[in-house]
Amino acid sequence: MKKIAVTGSFDDLRSRHIRLLEEASKLGELHLLLWSDAAVRALLEKSPQFPQEERLYLTQAIRYVDRVDIVDPPFKADTLPLFETLRPDLWAVDQESDSSAKRNYCATRNIDYRVFTDADLAGFPEPPSPPASTRKKVIVTGCYDWFHSGHVRFFEEVSELGDLYVAAGNDANVRHLKGEGHPMFSQEERRYVIHSIRYVTHGLITSGMGWMDAEPDIARLKPDIYAVNEDGDKPEKQAFCREHGLEYVVLERTPKEGLTKRSSTHLRGF
Repeated sequence: MKKIAVTGSFDDLRSRHIRLLEEASKLGELHLLLWSDAAVRALLEKSPQFPQEERLYLTQAIRYVDRVDIVDPPFKADTLPLFETLRPDLWAVDQESDSSAKRNYCATRNIDYRVFTDADLAGFPEPPSPPASTRKKVIVTGCYDWFHSGHVRFFEEVSELGDLYVAAGNDANVRHLKGEGHPMFSQEERRYVIHSIRYVTHGLITSGMGWMDAEPDIARLKPDIYAVNEDGDKPEKQAFCREHGLEYVVLERTPKEGLTKRSSTHLRGF
């Protein structure tokens, strides 16, 4: 299988980053060369918004990535650090990162070079149907508007209980519950980001309204467990699970060891 290299800071991870990783992964085994904090400061002349440990945790959780290595300076942005170790067959970049220097670098080293244009990375592909499984089904719900490491940690923990189905609140209901200005990202984009996490069996969009906006979807999926964190623990959810015979699990809102506790509300500035 070909080795595909992608490099960059991947700071403040968003759907555009994930789309590049997904498309690049279709070409072979994807190795992400993640710039360290020192590399970000040296190459971009500013500190990253999120430290390298957190960026590493997030990118390792992306289902399209086979391996992540943190790379330290000195190296130039138009070169591939760890080239001699990795020996990639192809360097994949997005349209914004394309440069003649990168093209020349690859040409002189007999590396294929692929630019994914904005058109290549447009849209948010729907996730495929989940595979058949004998494990318990677990559902979690939420807005997941400003996606962060706390969400990934929650998914990681809940996935230990069974196959994880994550229901992103539909746009109309998020506005209804949180007010105008919400959500920041469309329901299709939020579902796409959710499903990109390797701990998630399937990402979907809720079809109801209110705190139990996933009620129609729960009726269809027939999960065994409804899991929430402390922030998502609501009387309506407790009552629903009692009435419908679902196991109700409340997890503490704890970050991955060594990482900062994150909140979408705080990151958005609300």
